[in-house]
Amino acid sequence: MADRVREPIQVYLTVEERAELDRCAGDLGVSRSEALRRGILALRRPLGTGPLRGLAEEGSLTPPQRASGAPPRGRPVAPLARILEGLARDREER
Repeated sequence: MADRVREPIQVYLTVEERAELDRCAGDLGVSRSEALRRGILALRRPLGTGPLRGLAEEGSLTPPQRASGAPPRGRPVAPLARILEGLARDREER
């Protein structure tokens, strides 16, 4: 992989997005660039794969919101603790 040609890209992030990127990279023990690369690869995976598949199948996960605020009425939202447990299992499997 070290011999791959890489191209620079510029991304504008909010303060909150930058802080979240730093948290994710720190949790994974990787650079910001590597965290972004992994995020891109995660977007390519089909919906409903991995440890969160059950949540997707039961309809507990909702589409991302474009604005902050309350989730849409009638759409279930997974409890944060359950999502974090799934993420922790995913990290252990890597």
